[in-house]
Amino acid sequence: MKEKIRWEESRIFTQNSCMRTKERFDGVIAWFSEQMPVAETELHYTDAYQLAVATILSAQCTDKRVNMITPAFFDRFPTPQDLAGATTEEIYELIKSCSYPNNKARNLSGMAQKLVSDFGGVMPDDPEKMQQLPGVGRKTAHVLASVLFKKPALAVDTHVHRVSDRIGLTTGAKNPRQTEMQLVRHIPGELIPIAHHWLILHGRYVCMARKPKCMECGISRFCRYYSKNAEK
Repeated sequence: MKEKIRWEESRIFTQNSCMRTKERFDGVIAWFSEQMPVAETELHYTDAYQLAVATILSAQCTDKRVNMITPAFFDRFPTPQDLAGATTEEIYELIKSCSYPNNKARNLSGMAQKLVSDFGGVMPDDPEKMQQLPGVGRKTAHVLASVLFKKPALAVDTHVHRVSDRIGLTTGAKNPRQTEMQLVRHIPGELIPIAHHWLILHGRYVCMARKPKCMECGISRFCRYYSKNAEK
């Protein structure tokens, strides 16, 4: 039995080492499409305004923590107009348990004010226009565009950047923008909105940074990291 397992690992290692980028993408996409046909953000929200707030709060903070903060926040500021009229001190008091609350309080205030003054309180569906809002960078804008409007905008955070490199979907990408550019070349446009969640959830629950669960991973046969470590 042990010999059979070692032979199988050796076969996977050999196949993986010779795998072309397209084959790797095709295998990963096929597996996720079958095993995770529904993948969504774990942030709690009911409208575009709430998702914008939650996504800004989620920077370098867990979704679990954000979901603990937002119920009281939205009770106090149910609309962008309510938030636009708040002081940063009032905002800070409701979000102080998350990371970087001072910066986030200023960004949330600025986001709401500009959303109301420039867009009538309605979130635009264009990622470029979204980035005019304080606290909304490229990653956040792509989250909003893909989740709310199903735009083919791939949001790349540190988890997506890390997992993509480990699996072998990207090579030599030094920052999230380079990762994004490599990923969108191989992921069909209609799958880009869900691919963001595939990679985030895979990194969160299976391909963890310090101790990946390779023996439980359904895409190990397509994974560059696994192929390098299978024979050790």
